[in-house]
Amino acid sequence: MNWLRFIGVALVLLFIGVLLHYHARFLGVQSMAAESKPAYLGFDRNIYPGDSSLPILRKSFAFTSYWLSPPPGEKANTWKGKRELLLSHGFGFLVLYRGRESRELKNEAAAKQIGFQDAKNAAAAAKSEGFASGAIIFLDIEEGGRLPANYHAYLAVWSEELTRAGYHPGVYCSGMPVQEGPGVTITTADDIRNDAASRDISIWAYNDLCPPSPGCAFPQDPPPPSLSGIGYATVWQFAQSPRRREFTARCPAKYAPDGNCYAPSDTAHKWFLDVNTATSPDPSGGAK
Repeated sequence: MNWLRFIGVALVLLFIGVLLHYHARFLGVQSMAAESKPAYLGFDRNIYPGDSSLPILRKSFAFTSYWLSPPPGEKANTWKGKRELLLSHGFGFLVLYRGRESRELKNEAAAKQIGFQDAKNAAAAAKSEGFASGAIIFLDIEEGGRLPANYHAYLAVWSEELTRAGYHPGVYCSGMPVQEGPGVTITTADDIRNDAASRDISIWAYNDLCPPSPGCAFPQDPPPPSLSGIGYATVWQFAQSPRRREFTARCPAKYAPDGNCYAPSDTAHKWFLDVNTATSPDPSGGAK
């Protein structure tokens, strides 16, 4: 009986080992498949580059930014009314709306009211520009590090109201670690992700530090957004114009002498831009 029991136990352990082996192989195949998914290059600019630029920029980029509001520092939105023309050239979209600065959100009540109004205005602008329900609208957040409580209140209402209006909330934010204390860092992306009210927000992270950024580059096989340091990001802005020398000192020398990044086909250097990689050629789903 002892030998029979021993043989039975051995067979059970062998069976479990075989199952674990194939499970590990299956997970490995899944991981490789995820890493092998293609990534796509896109550009973003605050100012619309002009109709004549589109055939040239389309040679390098699958998608473009598209502002629904005046960008930071601007009083007008030069992208307005350009969706159909961009669509005719085959561009996908990164739809943007300007977020508030922390100093504008005086208290929680004000933050919630402003979040409600901004979401309402963003949804109305998206509809007016022809973006269908379900498109992702990225709120532009320029501040780095941990956001104050009032900003999280603003963001929570923005997300809730935008969803109610039929669109999906996203944020453009920093994916760069900021020191908070000895051995303690935080990224804005993680700060937003860790907030329960914001977990369904799509993340477009910027990190132009080399490495992981390749600098002002346009690889045929673009790096996936997960290499930005924010594994859940769907978009990664890895190059900015003008370059930030404190972060790009170790980048390959591919920025123009004026410090800007230009598309390879832009031989006249007319349109400086920021460069992005995404898991989709239409990251906002705005071409639908």
